[in-house]
Amino acid sequence: MGVASRMVAEILAGLKELVVPGVTLLELDSYAERETLKRKAKPAFKGYSGFPYSLCCSVNEQVVHGMPSTRVLVSGDIVSLDFGVVYGGFFGDAAITVPVGQISAQAARLVKVTEESLYKAIELADSAHRLSDLSNAVQVHVEKQGFSVVRDFVGHGIGKDLHEGPQIPNFGAPGKGPRLKAGMVLAIEPMINEKGFEVKVLQDGWTAVTCDGGLSAHFEHTVAITDNGPLILSRI
Repeated sequence: MGVASRMVAEILAGLKELVVPGVTLLELDSYAERETLKRKAKPAFKGYSGFPYSLCCSVNEQVVHGMPSTRVLVSGDIVSLDFGVVYGGFFGDAAITVPVGQISAQAARLVKVTEESLYKAIELADSAHRLSDLSNAVQVHVEKQGFSVVRDFVGHGIGKDLHEGPQIPNFGAPGKGPRLKAGMVLAIEPMINEKGFEVKVLQDGWTAVTCDGGLSAHFEHTVAITDNGPLILSRI
């Protein structure tokens, strides 16, 4: 899982460099797939429940599961890149939200707070805590900053399947759910909205957007629980 997750991290790092005004979402998807195959791995998302692409690209008000297209990114956009691979029968999964050119101060703050909330949760990913402690850490940090936590989508366990138990909401009271144990691997992924938390899925059956048109940001890491605390697998 460490190998698969590092591949994801490397490919996301390459994608981040490609995100400039004028690039299309399909160009990003092609790069992700090409780099995956070069590493003798397989894109985790392509064909998953019928999803036709290797990369999820969610722009501005799109929350998650945006489909690559001929859309051209322009300065001021923010784009969530969610990507996974399978290698040796094990999955890795991670996401980043990247600014395109010069973005607004509000968009930059949303991206910053969302990434911070991910690390607030990771700090508690050890055997001294329960699952909902991670959920609560995200919610408390985000709502203090005036943003909202998406309720309809959650993080998840990960291993020989892309989505395994337990589900990991990004909101809720602390001290609930299973106690974390060494050997668990979790895909922790806050999805945070600029305005209200309500989302809807478009007619393509995949792309989730904010109901009020506000911006959304998304970060994710694959994290192993160890006897020595959390180990972020999807980091170079």
